Amino acid sequence: MNCKKLFGAILIASLAFAACKKNPTDEPIIDPPTEAVVPEKIDSFKEIASIDLGGEFASEISAYDPLTKQLFVVSNDGGTKVDVVDMSKYPTVTKLKTLTYPNNAGINSVAVSNGLLAIALDGADKQGNGDVVVLKTSDLSEVKKITVGAMPDMVTFSPDGNYILSANEGEPNLAYTVDPKGSISIINVKDNYSVKTVDFSAFESQKATLLAGGFRIYGYNASFTQDIEPEYIAVSSDSKKAYVTLQENNGVAEIDVVAGTITKITPLGTRDISLAENAFDVSDKDNKKELGTWPIKAYYLPDAISYFTTGGTAYLALANEGDTRQDYTPKDAKEEVRVKDLTLDPVKFPNAATLQLDANLGRLTVTNTAGFTMVGTNKVYQELFSTGGRSVSILNASTGALVANIGKDLEQHVIDAGKYDDDRSDNKGVEVESVTVAQVNGQTLAFIGMERADAIAIYNVTNPAAPKFVQLFSTGDAPEGLLFVKPKDSPNGRSLLIVSNEADGTVRFYQPDKI
Repeated sequence: MNCKKLFGAILIASLAFAACKKNPTDEPIIDPPTEAVVPEKIDSFKEIASIDLGGEFASEISAYDPLTKQLFVVSNDGGTKVDVVDMSKYPTVTKLKTLTYPNNAGINSVAVSNGLLAIALDGADKQGNGDVVVLKTSDLSEVKKITVGAMPDMVTFSPDGNYILSANEGEPNLAYTVDPKGSISIINVKDNYSVKTVDFSAFESQKATLLAGGFRIYGYNASFTQDIEPEYIAVSSDSKKAYVTLQENNGVAEIDVVAGTITKITPLGTRDISLAENAFDVSDKDNKKELGTWPIKAYYLPDAISYFTTGGTAYLALANEGDTRQDYTPKDAKEEVRVKDLTLDPVKFPNAATLQLDANLGRLTVTNTAGFTMVGTNKVYQELFSTGGRSVSILNASTGALVANIGKDLEQHVIDAGKYDDDRSDNKGVEVESVTVAQVNGQTLAFIGMERADAIAIYNVTNPAAPKFVQLFSTGDAPEGLLFVKPKDSPNGRSLLIVSNEADGTVRFYQPDKI
């Protein structure tokens, strides 16, 4: 065998070994196919183009079709719409038309795969079943309309394009008199869009164990299955598993896509803010932007989720935005409370009077659903639980173990850049809304959207256990949706980050410099 053949054989064997490394449960992890590396400078992303689509809520979530070079943007600005944007002449981007769905209560998400566009729509009654509408991207003709669970909050395709998955949040009405079950719908594209919708009733027997791990079941008069509210989905590279954030419940569910079953719920526990590595800024009335340690814990409460693999191991990145059940009519359905309004246990909090000053913990938003015992008719708090991790967590996808947490470093970089909104210190901090992980110049990067900082941070997570800060740049007002387009799919052959900004209705396009 000559040297070239020998080298080729060794290379093929090495790649096969790396692609089939086993995770701790002995299931093979398949890394996505290796793509040609485009030489780009990973710390040089800048705005190249933008388009203004209207007012608030005119730009929420986007999906890009490389076949037609069209961008589809969710808009709830004065109606239930999807704006179609032409990117064939990029960096010139032009609105082509608007798809309207006036008979639906809202539009939540879009996704694209293999020339198909999937649109997630609430039903006419928001607490009733919703729909996923599938169109051809070539002519925008309708292919199929599929009934799914209540309030499909996020829709996505599996990487192979064979399945469409919908996270059906099932939020209650404002009076909390109708509370649908949270569910997952799995649509088989190849089987004439047959659908299987599954709820979480099979896990009710595990409730005590889940709660002990930091899972939350606390909705007003809600059953276990009613209380679970799926938020966002990521699908594994081999299209066999999906992972769904259960935001209000502080957990992640694992889905067997092919079997159409929910296989596991992982409770996320809490972030200990008394530890230096987890420091928070807790007051908007202390006249400073400073991270410190406090005797509180924080539920992570993740919104967006991104799946990635590196070194033959699968990981999940979670955007720990935080969320509460607050805007409901019944008083007992409202969970937000400020620390200064609570009765603190004098044994656990001997310095309660000092802690409850506005300049300290007094104005921090915590939940009234945990950490207390009843003394007569009064709640006396032995622990305080804040509502949001203010971070991006990286988990081992197989075990659910926490690998790294990008939090203190993230907020400090925002403070140092003069982009920190101190008015939100008492609530969600920078409000980590979104995350997507992608390859740029052979490096694995996490793009982190922060709604209150109006900014994107980039971290290198090639070594997931040791994320490294790369870059911070400004966006439009309240970035909601992040979409990364690979060089081979983008209109100019370069890495492309598309940011949908909810509060100002703009879509902005960012690319790095060439090396």
